[in-house]
Amino acid sequence: MPTATAIQLDVSSPQAAEAQPLLDALSEQLGTRFGSDGRASFTEWHAADPRYIFLLARQDGEAVGCGAVRPIAEGIGEVKRMFAKYARQGIGEAVLHRLETEARRAGYTELWLETRVANTEACRFYLKNGYQRRPNYGQYHGRENSACFGKHLPFSDAADLPTYD
Repeated sequence: MPTATAIQLDVSSPQAAEAQPLLDALSEQLGTRFGSDGRASFTEWHAADPRYIFLLARQDGEAVGCGAVRPIAEGIGEVKRMFAKYARQGIGEAVLHRLETEARRAGYTELWLETRVANTEACRFYLKNGYQRRPNYGQYHGRENSACFGKHLPFSDAADLPTYD
């Protein structure tokens, strides 16, 4: 397990070679713990669209975490495939905070996400990071085992304003 060295965060792609072992590990954990690996809810990816954001976290050159945002409605992005290879090392928070920054730059004003009610660690993590429970949305509507969360993303400074070419 890495020691407390700086976490490097880079915009990447879920198809990147370094991302695949992380996404596979996430799917394996979800499948083992909850009976579904979550892959079916992350099949659509448009790399040329700047609203699709995928981050890869590295520590000492090792890929240690990832996360994604994709559009689900005007101004609303959905957080997907959050994963940290090592628990309680600050990887997840670093990825989430950078995803929020990149989402603001891409023009999102709000982020939503879903996790399982039984995934108490994830529920606590999102609450700790300013997300609030919200009604279930989209494919999660009516699913009692789903816990949906949301967070408004106010622009904090000029660096967060969307850029246009």
